[in-house]
Amino acid sequence: MRELHNRARGEVLLEIDGQAVRLCLTLGALAELEAAFDVASFSELGERLGQLTASDLLVVVAALVRGGGGDVSVAMLAASCIDPKAAAGAVAECFRLALDE
Repeated sequence: MRELHNRARGEVLLEIDGQAVRLCLTLGALAELEAAFDVASFSELGERLGQLTASDLLVVVAALVRGGGGDVSVAMLAASCIDPKAAAGAVAECFRLALDE
């Protein structure tokens, strides 16, 4: 993947339809996920993310793509070629980079 990304900023690359796409956990992405999963706190979001379904993973990836500056919908991602293991790993890495001290 040749797309530029800044790991110090928490950016991670994920291949979607053969293209490197930048994911980033931003405050906006966190707020979007809290709303999407109807949770009232960051700790509740953490618990909810521990039990992701495939459709949940699409919601999370879409929020992180938007956090990385992309323009994508969950429906667009659902129709895309994405390795589920790579997607889960990229999501975990985004959270690790953004939240580890």
